[in-house]
Amino acid sequence: MIAPPSGTRIWIAAGITDMRRGFDGLAALVQTQLQTDPFSGQIFVFRGRRGDRIKVLWWDGDGLCLFAKRLEHGKSVWPQVTHGSVALTPAQLSMLLEGIDWRRPVRTAPNRAA
Repeated sequence: MIAPPSGTRIWIAAGITDMRRGFDGLAALVQTQLQTDPFSGQIFVFRGRRGDRIKVLWWDGDGLCLFAKRLEHGKSVWPQVTHGSVALTPAQLSMLLEGIDWRRPVRTAPNRAA
């Protein structure tokens, strides 16, 4: 994925989204359900019913960008809430896109303080 500028807010749209929606449909969801401006430069992430598809909507300053990903194996970990949004860090977004449980990542090697 193209890296957004530092300080960009990232939001998961809670619940399930119809993955047939495109630019305009997802922007309308951001306005009506999240009550946020889709042209604010923030990133909005949506999940389909089966959990294997994700769409990301982002205004980069020149136009809306729509990224889509389909996991070949497994499902995306999604919050249990059904309304509103959940904030993510860029690292959590990367884990989400890779199918990793972004809520509780586990360190695989001991932290070695220098």
